[in-house]
Amino acid sequence: MANAKHEHGKMDTDVQEKTFDGFISLVAKSAIVCILVLLFMALTNS
Repeated sequence: MANAKHEHGKMDTDVQEKTFDGFISLVAKSAIVCILVLLFMALTNS
């Protein structure tokens, strides 16, 4: 492994891409839930 030559652009990034997609999905869903909770609180606070 120490003697292996690095070739630019040859790394398999499937796992990293799936992790990033999952993270972005989680953040987007969390933001939507937070906005909905804030809207609910604003509408019921009368």
